[in-house]
Amino acid sequence: MERVYNFSAGPSMLPVPVLEKAQQEMLNCGNSGMSVMEMSHRSKPYEAIIGAAESLLRELMGIPDHYKVLFLQGGASLQFSMVPLNLFKNKKADIAITGLWAKKAYKEASRYGQVNVIASSEDKNFNYIPDLDKSKFSKDADYFHITTNNTIYGTRFIDLPDTGNVPLVADMSSNILSQAYDISKFGIIYAGAQKNLGPAGVTVVIIREDLIGSALDFTPTMLNYKTHADEGSMFNTPPTYSIYIVKLVLEWLKELGGIAAIEKINIDKANILYDYLDQSKMFRGTVEKEFRSLMNIPFVCPSEELDAKFVKEATANGFVNLKGHRSVGGMRASIYNAMPVIGVQKLVDFMRQFEKDNEI
Repeated sequence: MERVYNFSAGPSMLPVPVLEKAQQEMLNCGNSGMSVMEMSHRSKPYEAIIGAAESLLRELMGIPDHYKVLFLQGGASLQFSMVPLNLFKNKKADIAITGLWAKKAYKEASRYGQVNVIASSEDKNFNYIPDLDKSKFSKDADYFHITTNNTIYGTRFIDLPDTGNVPLVADMSSNILSQAYDISKFGIIYAGAQKNLGPAGVTVVIIREDLIGSALDFTPTMLNYKTHADEGSMFNTPPTYSIYIVKLVLEWLKELGGIAAIEKINIDKANILYDYLDQSKMFRGTVEKEFRSLMNIPFVCPSEELDAKFVKEATANGFVNLKGHRSVGGMRASIYNAMPVIGVQKLVDFMRQFEKDNEI
């Protein structure tokens, strides 16, 4: 069977050259005589792998020296707990609620302190990014949390809030490495790997060093950033193979030209699909135009019956995992870094033919 075009929101497709390199090294990585899966995480061959992954991430994202890079487990969902446990002093945070994952971050942080909702877009099923009124920001907040890209709803922050001395914390799970960011504007960036970084199993945390070391006294050892920062992400056995694949993805991205190059490709890919949606008589994008994501593009047909027919026929034609999240319905095309331009173009060609065959 030929490879399909996988539009899954995550775990998502990986670059073919990465999979081929992993295949070549499956039994013998770097003349070690063993697979990465078999290596001791304390061995020199593996220390070289995790070291290279961190070095490449720092280079590609322009991470300043006074930030630590941590490779953790538990997904972005565990960060909903780790952030307040480590940053709460006044036990107060601000948050913008722009989707399901932001709601979950809010709910978890609320277990440990007061969380103020500065703005929410739930009134329109999260199809836009709300204005953030600076007069509502808490000057004594321990952090301000945003979700830079909303995987389910297909929105993204175009402009970052200016939080002054309050650390800006960003869940960047679904758009890390897809566009350039000034890392110095953030206190913490965290991201589950399974969308743009690599396979499921590892979560990357980029944290300013002054935010490490003041965890609440009841914080479990494994949930304390200091535990992992002090041990170079080696306090316990890390997800070794997932980190190895992250390294290969970062090598692929560097060879492609880095974040500047992939951002241009991502804009081109998104425009191919958005331009078609804007002129289609059958398909309609669900997001307000000025907040459209480059990574996740939800769209609908005029009826649920047509939605179901489209997903079924698309799957049969090699365009898989297009069914939208239940809270939005319809379809969603996740076009992360690894999705080639040709994949989006072929999807649009298929949509155009479907529209022609099912004129309403």
